[in-house]
Amino acid sequence: MRKILNEELGRISIAEFRKKEKLNVVIVLDNIRSAHNGGSVFRTADAFAVKAIHCCGITAVPPNRDLLKASLGSQDSIEWKYFKTTMDSISELKKVGFKIIGVEQIDKSISLTNFQFSGKEKIAFVFGNEVHGLSDEILNELDSAIEIPQFGTKHSFNISVSAGIVLWDYFSKIYSE
Repeated sequence: MRKILNEELGRISIAEFRKKEKLNVVIVLDNIRSAHNGGSVFRTADAFAVKAIHCCGITAVPPNRDLLKASLGSQDSIEWKYFKTTMDSISELKKVGFKIIGVEQIDKSISLTNFQFSGKEKIAFVFGNEVHGLSDEILNELDSAIEIPQFGTKHSFNISVSAGIVLWDYFSKIYSE
């Protein structure tokens, strides 16, 4: 065995990435406190070729130094937009036909393992604040909520880890058909 060299990975340019077909997915970051979390989500979004990221409220945006450090340049490949409020983002997404799915531990959430994606619908995954999660106002706007199964004592993932898990699950389900 040997490690694959960077030159062998078949990386595409930012220009090629921008022209590439994307997943019909938008990630909505609802008042994320940590710029490192946000930057890591940018990298994950790039890896799965999501359509866009909506940064809302206090969520850091480029050129925030900590976000740039964690994003490793993916802020240049991923389409992103800032919204003063998460409700503004959700309203815009609903107008263009996105299904709004919160990633939150609530009484009506469906386990990610049981949630089915068709791959045909437009989906916006909403990730909430690290301490408070999604507000009641946002919960009332969701079409569905998913919860990542957890078996330890904390029942809490970092936002960037949650985004990776949810995007991998989505990706694996729509491409296993």
